[in-house]
Amino acid sequence: MSANNDSIQKTLLVAILLCLVCSVIVAGAAVSLKPLQQANKVADRKQNILAAAGILQPGVDIDEQFKQVTTRIVNLEAGRYATEAELAEIKEAGLDPKNYDQSKASKMPELSEKLQDDPASIKRQADYAPVYILENSAGEIEKIIMPVHGYGLWSTLYGFLALKGDMETIAGLGFYQHAETPGLGGEVDNPKWKSLWVGKKLHDEDGDVAISVVKGGAEPGNPNQVDGLSGATLTSRGVDSLVKFWVGESGFGKFLTKLKEQGA
Repeated sequence: MSANNDSIQKTLLVAILLCLVCSVIVAGAAVSLKPLQQANKVADRKQNILAAAGILQPGVDIDEQFKQVTTRIVNLEAGRYATEAELAEIKEAGLDPKNYDQSKASKMPELSEKLQDDPASIKRQADYAPVYILENSAGEIEKIIMPVHGYGLWSTLYGFLALKGDMETIAGLGFYQHAETPGLGGEVDNPKWKSLWVGKKLHDEDGDVAISVVKGGAEPGNPNQVDGLSGATLTSRGVDSLVKFWVGESGFGKFLTKLKEQGA
């Protein structure tokens, strides 16, 4: 009897059954927890948007704070808000315009383009991008927050760039996802370094994109320069390239120009 119970066939059967049971449990947990994971992801995104704009209030409900923010979809090539027909196009492609996922769209040929000139090293760019707007009681834009991303040394950095209502002055910059070296490129998360961006200007007197991350340190009083990260030249260069890309003509540049012309 003992020999029968310890046979290879029975051992394999028990192992297979155990694997099946574990698989069912893991799959069930993944399915049941997916809504919670998605909710946490949305809450984290909202928190990072508020933080980039400099209006995050610790201890206050994130959803309550985010009620002051209006989300719009922008046609990057046309430099304007997406039309109803374009929002319908996004929906037909399988994405929800109300919770538009720019990262997913960039992988869909019908909603993106392969970049020829690619200083931010993102390979493909979505045709549409979300923007997050804060307005005053008169309906004027006080701040606008834009998603930005680009490659650093080891990873793609994902973050948000906030501008004041003049569409020129930086209100904040923060990254919520990256895999740069802790203590070096990872210093993009350092509050002291992030604070250096506040008040800097995107363009020079000629109207050209001039915001730069400078190796060795910015010139004192230069409104377009931010100190580079010490010991992280390639990460600094990546941040420099991605910011210039997203505020330039290939990114949100046309849209920001039109808002300026409209007296936003």
